[in-house]
Amino acid sequence: MAKTKDARITICLECTECIQKETYEKTRGISRYTTQKNRRNTPTRLELKKYCPYCYKNTIHKELKR
Repeated sequence: MAKTKDARITICLECTECIQKETYEKTRGISRYTTQKNRRNTPTRLELKKYCPYCYKNTIHKELKR
């Protein structure tokens, strides 16, 4: 039987550079990745360097608020 409060949760990561560009000019979209993290090991917000297809480079992706 699965526990009701699991340690592993699904999170969404969003590109920080696409968000900043959107306020100044029109962009095609915002890059988002879905992943999982263990809330006991990493209670703080996750930041990973991932490839953004809209910026055409590796950028920092931060965890979204839920």
